[in-house]
Amino acid sequence: MLVKWIRCTVVDRRGFERGQRKWAGLLGEPGFRGQGGGWSQRRESVAHIFGFWESRAFYDSFMARSHDRLAAAQSGTYKDVRIRLFEHRFDVKVGFQPKFTDVDVLRVAHCRVHEDRVEHFTHVQEKVWNPAMAGSPGMLRGVFGEAPGNEFLVLSMWDSAAEHGKYRTERVERLALRAQTEADVAAIAGDVVSLESSWTV
Repeated sequence: MLVKWIRCTVVDRRGFERGQRKWAGLLGEPGFRGQGGGWSQRRESVAHIFGFWESRAFYDSFMARSHDRLAAAQSGTYKDVRIRLFEHRFDVKVGFQPKFTDVDVLRVAHCRVHEDRVEHFTHVQEKVWNPAMAGSPGMLRGVFGEAPGNEFLVLSMWDSAAEHGKYRTERVERLALRAQTEADVAAIAGDVVSLESSWTV
């Protein structure tokens, strides 16, 4: 599965949201699995969108055929767009499905990992972070993805901001020490996203 992460700064909120609803046209595209997103809780004008495709081949085919027509509705409503593609490595909590109907908050972490620490980073993600997140009340599902250049994405879906907040304050610091995160990670950026249900496809 391919995960597409789009992050942009919105300059015309109403126009952007109107255009976002046009992405319902993705339904019926071969290989399309789902899309959702919302607004950053930290930076008011930043939007995050996550799309899921069965494979890179299906995604490339869509980009060549239908993408520009759907994207035209949002032209001029945003700037500073950043797009990243990640290959699904494993689920955070088993049985990941790219659906957003029961989700209130998304947590995204984007990590650049030292080359000689990739194996360790991946191992502790699976053995330390994943069980901790999966065992947290309110964590519904998530996905761990990898991109060329030792880049990784951890996307988790939560049923409430309160449950995500509890996990963060009670467990993250302790887990980071156990996982030796500082030794593995060259750079890390993250955000918490309030889901907009009208953007879900």
